[in-house]
Amino acid sequence: MKVEMKVKSIKGHCAAGYQVGERVIYSEPNITSCEGSPLCLYALSSFIPYLTALGRETEGKDWINQLRALQCPDPANTVVFSLQRN
Repeated sequence: MKVEMKVKSIKGHCAAGYQVGERVIYSEPNITSCEGSPLCLYALSSFIPYLTALGRETEGKDWINQLRALQCPDPANTVVFSLQRN
């Protein structure tokens, strides 16, 4: 199962250079930036526990199915990513 993370909003300035609309794809075991931006280690390290759960088949009631967005841990320059499972 693939998970698409799309930049939904940016508060401040993203040090990694992400722009609204850019996509990052997780397809176990790979993570790929679709627009060629660098992958932000800080954001990815906070996402990993969720990506492993999103990448597996789950029942409809599973808690992970309620997750619609993730954000990077930078409180001053927060990037919010929407999530789409494929």
